[in-house]
Amino acid sequence: MSQKEEFHNLDNPADGLFRELAPGLTTRIFSGEHAMLSVVTLAPHSQGTLHHHPEEQWGVLLEGSAIRVQGGEEIPVKKGDFWRTPGNVPHTMRAGPEGARVLDIFSPPRPEYKKAGSGFGT
Repeated sequence: MSQKEEFHNLDNPADGLFRELAPGLTTRIFSGEHAMLSVVTLAPHSQGTLHHHPEEQWGVLLEGSAIRVQGGEEIPVKKGDFWRTPGNVPHTMRAGPEGARVLDIFSPPRPEYKKAGSGFGT
């Protein structure tokens, strides 16, 4: 495999495995052996579905503003904020008026995100 295949760009919409998570929420997924990155774009005021999974998840708000719903709490986040979601903790995200873009990091990689599809699960 060429080393160029290991390099990606956050702003290239054709890069990564595309998945529609919910109305107004899409992601591009990049999977490695031990970790997985997901670049999530949220339309203004869009919201994901409350869900959980066994994998640990870290998130970084790259652009916009949002409310992180996690473990029964609603926490406002702004550009540059990042958080950890332990495995099996219910969570979702609600975008602010300008929308949001989030980088999620999963460890280990989520099996259901290794293939094209839709939704937060299989």
